[in-house]
Amino acid sequence: MLQVKNIHFSYKKKTVLKDISFKAEAGEYIAIIGESGSGKSTLLKVLRGEYDLNKGQVLWKDEDILGPKFNLVVGYDFMKYVAQEFELEPYISVEENIGQFLSNFYPEEKKQRVAELLDVVELQSFTKTKVKLLSGGQKQRVALARALAKQPEILLLDEPFSHIDNFKKQSLRRNIFSYLKKKKITCIVATHDKEDVLGYADKMLVLDNNMIVANNTPQELYSNPETPLIASFFGEFNIINNEIVYSYQLKIVAHSNLKVKVVQCYFKGNYYLIEASLNDEVIFFEHHSAIKKGEEVFIK
Repeated sequence: MLQVKNIHFSYKKKTVLKDISFKAEAGEYIAIIGESGSGKSTLLKVLRGEYDLNKGQVLWKDEDILGPKFNLVVGYDFMKYVAQEFELEPYISVEENIGQFLSNFYPEEKKQRVAELLDVVELQSFTKTKVKLLSGGQKQRVALARALAKQPEILLLDEPFSHIDNFKKQSLRRNIFSYLKKKKITCIVATHDKEDVLGYADKMLVLDNNMIVANNTPQELYSNPETPLIASFFGEFNIINNEIVYSYQLKIVAHSNLKVKVVQCYFKGNYYLIEASLNDEVIFFEHHSAIKKGEEVFIK
């Protein structure tokens, strides 16, 4: 179990994390969300032991995770961290990067392990390709496979699919998160993308003003967003009569006390997102077809 107990961290006298506490069980996936600069990446680095804490404690299975004041080499063997900078060896092949830290005393096991991970990150056809020839998204997938190579107990991921194009992103998420669950690897992910969270995360931490302002399941936070920050992570929303209402929750009706004027119409595939004006306030709602600019309709 990962235990984060009342941690505080400041960088050059600027508070970055304040009173952060949470737990993660073996095999659990915790998503960390928040606006840019909220401390998501810093929290991952603190969990890794990259920084010294001003206050508090981080434990993995009752072992203290300590910073550079106590460890000459940052990090722990049971934990792997994949940053947005991939730290790969550019002049050797994909398979050599993945297997770089696996023992050569068992060549057949090493070969099988590398092949398994190439399958997980869908890079089977790039086995012999030098990393310098890969795209940014392909390099990110190599970094993920390399982090998994020695079967860590805990994996820290910072925007793990940010460089990967949409053609691969969905299947890769399913592969990675299913693999982590199967192997009971605890996973902490800092992300801006709701698709990294919905359907996969067990818990979701929301950072704001250097603190955790929400800690619950994605389902609960989606269904009952307590703040505009939480609602904005999941999609377009409105505040009507001091209530947070998602765009999909508003429908056109024959008559209501909410009369709006259409400002713009955006095609979204299986629906249109309608931007409208309500008492000089901008609101959004969804509709199955386009609506002409300037048209007035009632919504509920």
